Amino acid sequence: MASTFCTHGVCSQVRAIGCFTVAEETAEDLSASPSPSPSPSPGSSIVLRDYQEECIQSVLKYLDEGERRLGVSLATGAGKTVIFTQLIDRIPPRDAKATKTMIIVHRRELVEQAAKHCRLAYPDKTVEIEMSSSVATGHADIIIASVQTLARGRINNFDPSIFKLILVDEAHHIVAASYRKVLEHFGLNEPSAKAPVLVGVSATFSRFDGLKLGAAIDHIVYHKDYVDMIGDKWLADAVFTTVKSEANLSNVRKDQFGDFATGSLSKAVNTVNTNNITVRAWMANAQGRKSTLVFCVDVAHAKELTAMFRENGVDARYITATTHKKTRAEQLDAFRKQEFPVLLNCGLFTEGTDIPNIDCVLLARPTRSKNLLIQMIGRGLRLFPGKKDCHIIDMVASLATGVLTTPTLFGLHPDEVLDKSTVTELREPREQPTLDVPLVEPEEHASSGDVKLQFTKYDSVYDLLEDMQSERHIRSLSRNSWVRVDNEKYILSESSGWLTLDKEKDIYNVRHVMKFADPVSEQAKFTRPRLVATGADLETAVRAADTYASDKFQEQFIASWKPWRQSPATAGQIKILNQANIRNGTIRAGDLTRGQATDMITKLKFGGKKRFKRHEVKMRKVQRETDTANKFSDMQKRTEVKVGPLEG
Repeated sequence: MASTFCTHGVCSQVRAIGCFTVAEETAEDLSASPSPSPSPSPGSSIVLRDYQEECIQSVLKYLDEGERRLGVSLATGAGKTVIFTQLIDRIPPRDAKATKTMIIVHRRELVEQAAKHCRLAYPDKTVEIEMSSSVATGHADIIIASVQTLARGRINNFDPSIFKLILVDEAHHIVAASYRKVLEHFGLNEPSAKAPVLVGVSATFSRFDGLKLGAAIDHIVYHKDYVDMIGDKWLADAVFTTVKSEANLSNVRKDQFGDFATGSLSKAVNTVNTNNITVRAWMANAQGRKSTLVFCVDVAHAKELTAMFRENGVDARYITATTHKKTRAEQLDAFRKQEFPVLLNCGLFTEGTDIPNIDCVLLARPTRSKNLLIQMIGRGLRLFPGKKDCHIIDMVASLATGVLTTPTLFGLHPDEVLDKSTVTELREPREQPTLDVPLVEPEEHASSGDVKLQFTKYDSVYDLLEDMQSERHIRSLSRNSWVRVDNEKYILSESSGWLTLDKEKDIYNVRHVMKFADPVSEQAKFTRPRLVATGADLETAVRAADTYASDKFQEQFIASWKPWRQSPATAGQIKILNQANIRNGTIRAGDLTRGQATDMITKLKFGGKKRFKRHEVKMRKVQRETDTANKFSDMQKRTEVKVGPLEG
């Protein structure tokens, strides 16, 4: 199955775009960039790459067309900060008074980095920091501010009318309450010609809720895919290996954002067995790698996994948010100098950290968040002298828990085994299986190039309707009762209408059909399907659809966890299924729960019988091919000449 997880289009409100987190670059980095040759920025000594100038021009074009709240999607190493600084001079004041720029970030390290780059780019401009004990006078040309500091009330110290431009770093956070409070101060919670221009930059323009980014950003005006960056030699290549961790995540709780709760996840992952498998996986796959960054769940996990590495003779060290600042700086400096091979962390290096020598990323922390998965992988894609590629080793758990794995980023089945697979190989179209074919467990694979499949044979349409294996993945991502009605097509239905989620040309589309009563005939009518959301991958689309459904449908009827689904099927449901004659009318009360019957009726309503007919045609074709192969084998056996007695 070939799929992309980034889109190249733009839209308002509901388009979710994902790629890798942007890391910082110095002016020196850019001037020494590899081919293709960069071009000098007009009126500046900084040399821009072609796509950086293209990005700036796209921003200016949309501003000319009257748009004021813009998003820029940039892959890891694309040079976000350079584009930031160039925009400061390229965007004109909206009037004689509004000349200043504010850059808003959410972490101390990003504040310091942005200030450094602005001073390098504009030695003739004044730069101030508004964060904690650093208090800006408000008179500087450029102010870099911590969003937390601003939201605590210090935003009121700044006159909105004197700002021409508000730049937001890691803008996938932009709908958080702290950002919304700050944007409201500048009049940016709604599009307004009287407000400053807003430009938000991120590489993961998606959230678990799927829809909310449109509340702050109207258009994604530029996107640079990380695959393009690799192809153009701006990023190091990546190879992927998946290893089954044997971690049992079935009882791990979810946090308020939908990801695994840290404490609960740590108990499941931080075991002697799983840590031993993780270390042995690294030792088997990362020979020759000089700088491995390991992502752990929490401090306890980082400590235990570090101890396991050291027990196996590997010089591994860990740092966390609780590590003393001086010690952390010393360990980071030694790691950058490649003085030891493995650095473990938890929650420190997902955004904005520049350690270009990383040539292996070990994902020991399972996640349900695509953003987090992408951010972790992105730490290893920076160019570095002598670095050919970065090896991503993904310790994957079970699909049933909704864990995201590196295969899902490429539109592959979450359980697919990768064995040092390159980005190019993963993006190549794969032959579609002829039947419904769940993959076997990973240990049964000889290699990623020898994928064994087991066929699911449906002897009757009832068997097809009853089979809920295909719902396992989508229901691990959603609390709602999505039903698969065809390949890459799902339905969430209620008495007032339904949502369809299907894949078209590598994009997942969510459409809403509403039911209404015809005023003349009083018969039920249905609206045309209306596109309400899109997603570059199934996870993003599901969350967008669920957010939309929470506003349009009653939870009682769509939630998969409601108790009514476990009660016996109703007489009305049994009657519908028997009238459809899918099991010769023999279904009886007690054979099915209400939930099972509801799902079967949904499948039946949305083409279950037609799907079974297609399945039968495919099965007959497979059988003919099998019979032909058997006949040919028999013919070969009859022509064989062997030493020994002849049969009579």
